[in-house]
Amino acid sequence: MKEITGYERKSGKFGVRNHVLVLATVSCVNGVINRISREVPEAVCVPHAYGCGRGSARETQILFRILASMVHHPNVGAAVIIGLGCERANAKAFRPFIKQAGKPIAVFEVQESGSLQTAKKGIEAARQMRKEIGGQPRVPIGWDKLLVAMECGGSDALSGVTANVALGSVSDWIVGRGGSVIFGENTEMIGTTHVLTRRAKNEEVAKGIVEMIDRAEKRAKDIMGPLASWVISPGNMDGGMSTIAEKSMGCIHKGGTTPINQVVDYGEWPTEKGLILQDGPGYDGDSMAGLAASGSQIMFFSTGRGTPAGFPCVPVIKVASNSPLYRAMADDMDINAGSLVEGKSLEALRDEMIDRMIRVINGEKTKAEANGMEVFTMMTVNPPF
Repeated sequence: MKEITGYERKSGKFGVRNHVLVLATVSCVNGVINRISREVPEAVCVPHAYGCGRGSARETQILFRILASMVHHPNVGAAVIIGLGCERANAKAFRPFIKQAGKPIAVFEVQESGSLQTAKKGIEAARQMRKEIGGQPRVPIGWDKLLVAMECGGSDALSGVTANVALGSVSDWIVGRGGSVIFGENTEMIGTTHVLTRRAKNEEVAKGIVEMIDRAEKRAKDIMGPLASWVISPGNMDGGMSTIAEKSMGCIHKGGTTPINQVVDYGEWPTEKGLILQDGPGYDGDSMAGLAASGSQIMFFSTGRGTPAGFPCVPVIKVASNSPLYRAMADDMDINAGSLVEGKSLEALRDEMIDRMIRVINGEKTKAEANGMEVFTMMTVNPPF
């Protein structure tokens, strides 16, 4: 097996990328972020639609957790923060959440000098940081330092037969070598409580699984009433699915077969090793944000209908559930799990995925990275399904 390498952080974490992050604290400064992106294309610039207004305590908790986790993320070597000045996550409020990041950070607010001057400051800081961290060497890392996320979206009837089964096989392989795997999408666990609780490490973890799925099911019933069992997208239906329970039974294959050692909140960093469940939504963009904010350095994303979406700072390996999709979206898909129904063994496909994962960890770009398909959204208190 090939050696894996990464960038050591002062926190003791290891990143598989060494990005300069340029992050908005509020949607009002997205124009500034976009201007910096045009001038410093090698930086990862992240505009978003959040940050303004008061919000509930839960919304504010999520906002600060996700934004701060982007700065703390091990794949980020330095960060430029652009704020407005009057938002919830203004510099004064946000600094305490990032002061222990242990990396170069610059914070600018538009209300102090205007948009153009702030953009100039951000451009200069991003360029300087790129020079500062550009010479940092990769060093060998152990699998115990890796947290790998498993995501699925745009699923079809084959997703739970090919792609998610393959992801589960990779999950077992990673955990078997001391690494950790995290997956979420609580809406897509409805109907699987009895399956997942049997795998819980202890009663506390089993209780967390029950509470997480019960909340998701209650929310579905509150919103959709008698149609709650159909909490699936039109694309899922076109792809051959009929109910959320059917989708859920396929979705949970992503986690393989090992014991579930912890249930964490949305965007919360795990304190246990092995297989972790996250209480996050089924909506792809929001789910990816939560998994990335939990510190996962790399992500597998299975799809049956097809989606090009990646995530800022985190390489996303796209796995097609069927060969027609793989051929139709050849520029977007990294792995063809449809090969399982064409004669390839699960072990051979797993080994192919592990080889690709190792190459990506060591610096090879995924299709989503190469194409610039990064998407950033985050959960609200009542997230979309």
